[in-house]
Amino acid sequence: MLCTEIDLRRPCFCAFLALIAATGLSAAEEVPKAVLRWEELPPLPDALGVGGPFVGGLSGGPLIVAGGANFPTPLFEGGKKVWSEAVFALWPGRREWLRCPALPRPLAYGASVVWKDELICIGGCDATRCYADVLCSSEQTKRGPISLPPLPRPCAMMGAALIGDTVYVAGGQETATATAALKNLWALDLSKGGKGRAWQELEPWPGPGRILPVVVAQSNGYETLLYVISGAELFAGPDGKPARRYLADGYAYSPKAKAWRRIADVPRPVVAAPAIASGQSHILVFGGDDGANAARIQELKDAHPGFSRDILGYHTITNTWAKLGEMPLGQVTTTAVRWQGGIVVPSGEVRPGARTPKVFLARPTERKTHFQPLDYIVLGAYLLALVAIGFYIAPREKSTEDFFLAGRRVPWWAAGLSIFGTQLSAITFLSIPATVFATDWVPFLANMCIVLVAPVVVYFYLPFFRRLNVTTAYEYLERRFNLAVRLFGSVSFILYQLGRMGIVVLLPALALSAVSGIGVTASILIMGVLATFYTVLGGIEAVIWTDVLQVLVLMGGAVLCLGVMAAETTGGLTGLVAQGAADGKFHLVNWTWDYTSMALWVVVLGNFLGVLVPYTTDQAVVQRYLTTRDERTAARSIWANALLSVPSSILFFGLGTALYVFYKSHPGLLDPGLQNDAIFASFIARELPAGVSGLVIAGVFAAAMSTLDSSMNSIATALVTDFYRRFRPGADDRLCLKLARWLTGLLGALGTGAALLLAGLNIRYLWFFFTSMLGLLGGALAGVFALGIFTRRANGPGALVGGAAGIAASALACYGTRVHFYLYGAIGVVVAFAVGCLASLAFPRAARPLDGLTMFTVSSDRRSTQ
Repeated sequence: MLCTEIDLRRPCFCAFLALIAATGLSAAEEVPKAVLRWEELPPLPDALGVGGPFVGGLSGGPLIVAGGANFPTPLFEGGKKVWSEAVFALWPGRREWLRCPALPRPLAYGASVVWKDELICIGGCDATRCYADVLCSSEQTKRGPISLPPLPRPCAMMGAALIGDTVYVAGGQETATATAALKNLWALDLSKGGKGRAWQELEPWPGPGRILPVVVAQSNGYETLLYVISGAELFAGPDGKPARRYLADGYAYSPKAKAWRRIADVPRPVVAAPAIASGQSHILVFGGDDGANAARIQELKDAHPGFSRDILGYHTITNTWAKLGEMPLGQVTTTAVRWQGGIVVPSGEVRPGARTPKVFLARPTERKTHFQPLDYIVLGAYLLALVAIGFYIAPREKSTEDFFLAGRRVPWWAAGLSIFGTQLSAITFLSIPATVFATDWVPFLANMCIVLVAPVVVYFYLPFFRRLNVTTAYEYLERRFNLAVRLFGSVSFILYQLGRMGIVVLLPALALSAVSGIGVTASILIMGVLATFYTVLGGIEAVIWTDVLQVLVLMGGAVLCLGVMAAETTGGLTGLVAQGAADGKFHLVNWTWDYTSMALWVVVLGNFLGVLVPYTTDQAVVQRYLTTRDERTAARSIWANALLSVPSSILFFGLGTALYVFYKSHPGLLDPGLQNDAIFASFIARELPAGVSGLVIAGVFAAAMSTLDSSMNSIATALVTDFYRRFRPGADDRLCLKLARWLTGLLGALGTGAALLLAGLNIRYLWFFFTSMLGLLGGALAGVFALGIFTRRANGPGALVGGAAGIAASALACYGTRVHFYLYGAIGVVVAFAVGCLASLAFPRAARPLDGLTMFTVSSDRRSTQ
């Protein structure tokens, strides 16, 4: 019997689930809500409108509608369909359409995509035949169409989508009177020129051929797939004329694996529906012909009720469909495109024989936050508690040893929780469940590497940090090598921390503002000002005890979130696990030697050396080792952190799987505009009971503040110890304490200001690039520490050469190869160590004694006097 089944029979667990269920969660009363608000744009100049036009929205340019067909004389009065070659463009801010150079011939019912601001019109037909032509209109319609390689066969009534630079075409018919639909998948790489630009015929989907399918490209959490949904199968009717069989099946194609898989059927056929990708994992399908009245067209004539107005959302990760609202008018045989920050659905057919000139623009609705007054009260009380901790501890901070090392009076368990809390940033807390929600458990083993690293740190690194009575980790580097190496280490750490301070505040602020109703600026100011305040007051001791509170709240909140999701899932916790297992969400290991993927060896090797970096070189972590009474208690804190990482990782990864199962059960609760990274924050703010939501959000605030306060205090420690005191050894301790507090305040202002700057200016990606470059310093620095501890021959000049080589190697791996990012730090460690060893041979052996500075010369006495 499964352990989860036993747990469900325990009275306390059942009572816990009952309590959660009694809170009145919205998930239990799922009601579809409109996700889009609609407005009308100027109608097409053609008063009848057109069906089957080519449509494109150019970035910063016009909306283009080209070609199409309509009935100048009504269909049921004997009218014939007339094809058009007209091209119209609507420029941003204009209230009238402009006529542009016409298509080479009247054309409709092809497919269109926009690539690098060029509208590509594919295939199509007129009254007598289908065409294989592919036309490209560029420079925002200032020049006429130019030719691209033709399709392998004439084709109309198909769908097309773009993945990267490759356009895919699926389905269609080859002749105007075809009684069999094409079953085809064609691909053209538009980035290639000359003879290399040619159509490829790929393996089609396993279902029947079809016309008018929904074809959209969207990510499934792992990669961008091509989705082919619904459509109509053609066959010869009793009179020999084409007849349609309406389909509801769907398929997804992986360009990497070159393979198809079946997806969940759409609730009803959506033939000829306009559709578009939304957010990172939704496909929105607007209306569509379900065939319900297909046999009654001649009977109903103009009394035909029209096509469906329903908006259906397909979520690619959970493989579910949900109704997400309605559109103003049921339009088919047209294309939905992005333009001016919204989704445009222009013209199209509204019932057999009738078109509309209307053009609709949809924008996301403002999703109301579920944050209640009680949530704000709890959030405020929690944040005030953090400040109170600073006030309580402030009277103890009478020296730099108090401010930097908490007077070495911190209990080992608190230090262990603080180490754990420092590594558990708000970004990590929110992103791990979000990543697992979208993918699986493959990164889990990366978290387990701390268990492998802990004994290495305890037995090979900790003795040097404790027995040498240092305040910063970089003091060891001077004693082992020279001053230049110490400054290299300290400067590397300071630059990295300065670079990331703004990021660690901004990212959770963005996530929280999206779901809690608290603005980005307000979130940044709250976190920055309060963290600076209590850190200036209480130093590292305040940082540690606020970390302890943060960890307890976040872990408790995570358990509660898991309970909520289990209570709202059929079968409870057992059902949750069973559904996750059935859908492969517990997949743990990739058995491959591919160094560009999360192969088992990449995950384990990369993260063993990668995790070694913060636990041996990061002053923010090492400083915790130094706040306990002695080496023995410091070791306990490291072991406590490592052991806590196991259940916490299971919990956070379990939350990701639980999120998947929860939203698979309640697809209507998914916001189609939400980024995957914000899924857990959205759940916290919208699905938890009032008060509890506020407490967990407060914990997320505190986690971000924990990362910021650690950076502030550790940078101040490094600046005062490695620079000010190093070059002014006789400086008065009271003056150093005052300097430390001023530096902490200045650093808090810098971090808060950087976050505000990044939030307000369009330089975020440049900053991410800068920070990622600084992050490459860590692996090289870990290699330098390893040189000092594990070799006798390495010297200062060799260590500097090795460090430089490690940085260069990491940068090359990052920006010059396809190596998986898990290996960047490992490459830096290995190269810095190897090159440092070899370079040291080229320099004279250092004359300084190595007693107590390498693993070969350290005392076997494990006890410390500190």
